[in-house]
Amino acid sequence: MRLQSIRNFCIIAHIDHGKSTLADRILEITGTVERRKLREQILDDMDLERERGITIKASSVALQYKGYHLNLIDTPGHVDFSYEVSRSLRACEGAILVVDATQGVEAQTVANHHLAVLAGLTVVPVINKIDLANARPDIAELEMEQSLEIKRSDILRASARLGTGVREVLDAVIERIPPPDGAPDAPLKALIFDSKYDDYRGVVVYVRLFDGVVKMGQKVLMMKTGRIAEVHEVGVFSPQMSARPELRAGEVGYIIANIRTIHDVDIGDTITDEKNRTAVALPGYVAPRPMVFCGFYPASGTTYEQLRDALEKLHLNDSAFVYQPDVSEALGLGFRCGFLGLLHMDIVQERLEREQQLGLVKTAPNVTYEILLTTGDKVVIENPAKFPDPAQIEEVREPVVRVSLVVPLECVGAAMKLAEARRGRYISTDYIGQTRVSLNYDIPFAEMIYDFFDKFKSITRGYGTMDYEFIGYKAANLVKVDILVAGKRVDALSMIVHRDEADPRGRAVVKKLQKEIPRHLFEVVIQAAIGAKVIARESIKPLGKHVLARCSGGDISRKKKLLKIQREGKHRMKRVGAVEVPQQAFLAVLSAENEEG
Repeated sequence: MRLQSIRNFCIIAHIDHGKSTLADRILEITGTVERRKLREQILDDMDLERERGITIKASSVALQYKGYHLNLIDTPGHVDFSYEVSRSLRACEGAILVVDATQGVEAQTVANHHLAVLAGLTVVPVINKIDLANARPDIAELEMEQSLEIKRSDILRASARLGTGVREVLDAVIERIPPPDGAPDAPLKALIFDSKYDDYRGVVVYVRLFDGVVKMGQKVLMMKTGRIAEVHEVGVFSPQMSARPELRAGEVGYIIANIRTIHDVDIGDTITDEKNRTAVALPGYVAPRPMVFCGFYPASGTTYEQLRDALEKLHLNDSAFVYQPDVSEALGLGFRCGFLGLLHMDIVQERLEREQQLGLVKTAPNVTYEILLTTGDKVVIENPAKFPDPAQIEEVREPVVRVSLVVPLECVGAAMKLAEARRGRYISTDYIGQTRVSLNYDIPFAEMIYDFFDKFKSITRGYGTMDYEFIGYKAANLVKVDILVAGKRVDALSMIVHRDEADPRGRAVVKKLQKEIPRHLFEVVIQAAIGAKVIARESIKPLGKHVLARCSGGDISRKKKLLKIQREGKHRMKRVGAVEVPQQAFLAVLSAENEEG
């Protein structure tokens, strides 16, 4: 296949602007999928993607159109999966930028366009959903010209739902996006941009070939891990895996080799021929920085080993998800897991529960903190339970993100009030067209991971969008709040908060726990404390037993004796009795935060 007839491109956009629908129409027009097999979101093969109506994993498919070989990658739109977008861009020479005609340029539209420009891709701008009654393509064009610096003459209009203008989009891909560079006779050089684990075939590696040829029987080397494997099968996605005799420079496809160990594959690694090796490896990817952490522990019916194996397989398919072993006094052996955001965390949890049939106990989420000790050392804390003694702390630094809030003009005041209530620092205001504004704030990430997005959507009546990027750590007056149940610290419920918010947060949590923990035969005291200082206290009354029920008469001293025995028994149980904290209580910190907000 000649390089001049290949086009590698992806579809990028804000969430729910029609990427997957456009991909469906492209598959239909190119005849890649038979009409009787067509269905909505055909490239979204996970049940979670269909139920939530969002793309979670980037999907690749090979197309034939007018004598050209097109490799399409459909990418997610949510900010939590921007790492999937950045990986896909590295495997392409161009990108279709989709903008909803009814919504215009959104926060993630700007972010994805910026990523594509930085990667040196040719952008084909498309305004989608022009068939809707409330479509305003002229205003959308103006916004794209003003905020993205795209010429209005380059913008195409289409309706992915009806198929209007989709052929023109494909023609523009062929005309505007350059063919890939590469030399089929050079040493093999292929980039691993994704992978998954198959129980029967081992690790399936998704690759983009920059140079050389790979075919069955060839021995290849993973340059970063040093693993040598013999290729059993190569092919392309159409959209199911379709075997081919070989893959050549410029193509996108998959490789199946005798790779049985998950640790032998690293996303961003370079594959080359074992004997005729390339001189320089591809630069790969910058490792994503997890922003939200929580603990996953096996529930009843699930073992630690089952959870460990499931996390290994999931990490291979989602390299932005990280984990490490952890031990909790309350929950036992488990794992401390890192995610790019709350949606990412929810998706990982659901995938573990559905795909691997695991029972999980999840602790409340938190962010990472940098702590400067009095000794001059700097430590990073991912678990509040490992917060150092206050006497050893010189300074505590929290992660801060630069947030872009795109809102209608009438919602500017409410959005600014919300951002400032979450300790946000105002940066600037940018106008997008005549009806919308982009507000830029620096906000501590810990203030956003609970219900910030929900409240933001509420005050903007669903019309607001947001994007954020990590900008660094900044010093703040933070303290660790411990939760004690019956005098014992529950490490899984510890939290790090701003000192001004410690009292209300502590009261909210102990009140929530008072409702969640069942009554015992003795009084259970629940406390929130900063060090040795108790800042909130609630108690759960003991269950009562009517020991005098059978004493209808007789000497009063007999009744006093029975009551005394009961009191002594309750005191003894209080000293030695164990309080079982149910799973719901470990989400009490999160729920209490929502109620406090």
